Amino acid sequence: MARTLNILLVGYSARNAEHICQALRAGSLCFNSECVDTIEAFPKTFVGSSWDVILSDDTMPELGAEQVLSHLAAHHLAIPVIVVSSRRNDESAAHLMKAGAQDFISITCCTARLKQAIQRSLKQMETLQHIRETQLALQKSEAHFRAIASNLPGLVFQFLLNQDGSKSFSYVSEGSVMLLGISPTHLIEQPDLFTNLILPEDRASYDQLMQASAKHFSTWNWEGRIQVKGDPDIKWVSLRATPRRSPNDGVLWDGIVMNISRNKLAEIEIARSHARLAELTSYLQKVKEHERAKIAREIHDDIGGTLTAIKCELLLCMDAKPRKSDFYQQKAASIEELVDNVIDSTRRIALDLRPGILDFGIVAAIQWQAKEFSKRTEIPCVFCCDSEDIPLDADLASAIFRVFQEILTNISKHAGASDVKVKLFENDGWVFLEAIDNGRGIRESDMNKPGSFGIRGMRERCQQLGGNIYVNGIPEKETCVIIQIPVNGKE
Repeated sequence: MARTLNILLVGYSARNAEHICQALRAGSLCFNSECVDTIEAFPKTFVGSSWDVILSDDTMPELGAEQVLSHLAAHHLAIPVIVVSSRRNDESAAHLMKAGAQDFISITCCTARLKQAIQRSLKQMETLQHIRETQLALQKSEAHFRAIASNLPGLVFQFLLNQDGSKSFSYVSEGSVMLLGISPTHLIEQPDLFTNLILPEDRASYDQLMQASAKHFSTWNWEGRIQVKGDPDIKWVSLRATPRRSPNDGVLWDGIVMNISRNKLAEIEIARSHARLAELTSYLQKVKEHERAKIAREIHDDIGGTLTAIKCELLLCMDAKPRKSDFYQQKAASIEELVDNVIDSTRRIALDLRPGILDFGIVAAIQWQAKEFSKRTEIPCVFCCDSEDIPLDADLASAIFRVFQEILTNISKHAGASDVKVKLFENDGWVFLEAIDNGRGIRESDMNKPGSFGIRGMRERCQQLGGNIYVNGIPEKETCVIIQIPVNGKE
C-alpha cells in the first residue's frame, strides 16, 4: 500500500497552492497537505505535526524559502525542502540550492517533475539518515574500543637506536610497573632491564626483527616470552612499534608492549569495528554507483535539449527562402557552439559516470574497455571469453568493471608493456578475470610500498564482494592479475 505523505506548503496563494496539489494528485501521489502563508503561523505548524517534505515559494519577502531553510537549520530539523517557484530566477535558484534546498522547480512545469523530485528527496534523506546512524554506531564502537585499550595491561614507549649501536628508552608509560614490574624511571635509566626479562630462546628473534625494522623502516612486530623478577609465571607479550628517523640520524620507535592474553578482547573489538567500517564503505560505494547512474540519465536529458536546439537552428537553414550569407554564418557559429557543448558533456560523462556499455553485460563492457585501452595507449589488448554474456547483479558487474579499469590504468602507468591478454570466464559459481602483460613485472616491494593505493583498493573491493585478487610478477617478463568473485556476491 502506498505511503501517505504529510506535505507542508509555505508562502503560496490559494490559487498556486491548489495548482500544486492538483499536480501531485495528477501524479497519483497519496498525501495530506497544509498551507501556511504568514510568518506568525509558520512555527506553529511544527507543533504536534511531522512533515515528510516542505514545498515553498521564494517570492514572499517575510516567508519565503530562505526563511524556511533558516528555521529548519536553527531547530536542527531534517526535512527536505523543494522550492516550487512562481518566478524563474536562476540566481535565486542557485542561492537556495546552496542554502540546502533539495530542488528548484518552476510552478509552470511542476506537473511533470514534482512527484519525481519529492520521491528523490525522500530517498536522499533516508540514505543520509542511514549513513548518520551507521557513523554514530561506528563512533560508539571506536569509543568503546578506546575505553578497553586504555585499560589494557600494557606499556607505551619510545625506543632509540643510535648510529653507534647504543640503545635507550626516551619514554616509558606507567604501564611498565604492571607489565614488567619495573618503574618507568628505572627502565629509562637502564634500558637493558627489558632485554634481561626476555627468555634466552626469544632474544635472537627480538634483536633480528629490531635490526630489520631499523634497516627497512618497516613496522617492528615481535612476540615473545618474558619472566618478571620474582614472578614464577611466564608472560607472552606482543611488541608493535613504528620507526622514524631521529634528529641524530638514529632510529626512533613509537610503540606499545601488551600482554597478549588481555589483548584478545581488544582484537575482537577491532575486528568488529573494521567489519562495520567495511560495511559502511561498501554501502557508500553502492550509493555512489546509484547516484552516478541517476546523474547519467539526467545529463542525457540535458544533452537531448541541446540537440533539439541544434535541430531548431538547422530548420531555419533548410527552407527555400533566400537569405544573405551573414545569416548562415551566424547559424553555423551558433550550431558549432552547441555541438561543442554536447561534445564536452559527453566526454565528461564518459570519464566520470557509469559507462552505458554495462547495460549490455559484463562481457561486452570488458571487451569495450579493452578496445578503448588499445586505442588510447596503442598497446594491443586481446580479450577472450567463451560466453556471450555472464549474468551478474548490476552492482557486481560494475565492481568488476571498475577493478578492470584500475588494472589497465596500472599497466599503462607502470608496466611498460607492449602486449596485454585478458580472459573472462565463469566456473562453479565464481567469475574470474585474468589480465597478463609482458611488461617489467611487479615485485613484492612494489605491492607493499606506502603509495600502492591501486592494488589496495582493488583488494578491498574484491574482499567486500567475498572474493580475492592475486597479483604475481616475474621481473622483466610479465605480471599476472587474477580476480575471483562469487557470482552471487558475498557468500
